[in-house]
Amino acid sequence: MPPEWHAKVTSFLKVLPPVYPILDSASILKHGLGLVEAAEALLEGGAQILQLRHKEFWSKDVVAAAQKIADLCTQSQAMFVVNDRADIAALTGSGLHIGQDDLMPEDARRVIGVNSLLGFSTHNDGQMRAAQSEPVDYFAFGPVFSTVSKARPDPTAGIDGLRAARAFTSKPLVAIGGITRDNAGACWDAGASSVAVIADLIPVPCTRRALRERMAEWRRLR
Repeated sequence: MPPEWHAKVTSFLKVLPPVYPILDSASILKHGLGLVEAAEALLEGGAQILQLRHKEFWSKDVVAAAQKIADLCTQSQAMFVVNDRADIAALTGSGLHIGQDDLMPEDARRVIGVNSLLGFSTHNDGQMRAAQSEPVDYFAFGPVFSTVSKARPDPTAGIDGLRAARAFTSKPLVAIGGITRDNAGACWDAGASSVAVIADLIPVPCTRRALRERMAEWRRLR
């Protein structure tokens, strides 16, 4: 990991960016934008962290796009995180976000190294309690609200569930699931350090300019 990346990780963990945009490949490609083009628009709009969520086969073209996005994030002094795939995160020198059905955090840490950012999704009090000893840098919790981004979402936790999750940890906490410009404030008020956004990040029609402006709109909320 380059020294500047490690410095960025350290800075990131002191103050988690309040908006955590997730670049969902299926959603972006459906609207006719390329992954790299969409990433450029989000970074131009002020994204300080960017997660690539790709649930399909990681072809060489997708890996190449991930590397390009990682380079763009470095140039913009933003964090880049890969969803699920510890090997791709290690290959691109990126952070990693894993869920309950992915590698165990301890194993993921062995792959990406001690200096890379590692996030872990939890969905209820039991998972939050069990995860406190894991070698992760931040937790995501949810779905706080109903979401269409997952085919089989976990039960909705609600704002009360998010507030309870906040009490379990002093680490940065990212609210996930159904977050919109209308309900993000309630998440921050409940103790979320940041809110992860997928669907409400994408305007319709989704042009590069519109995506950049939507990201800037999100930044102005907090």
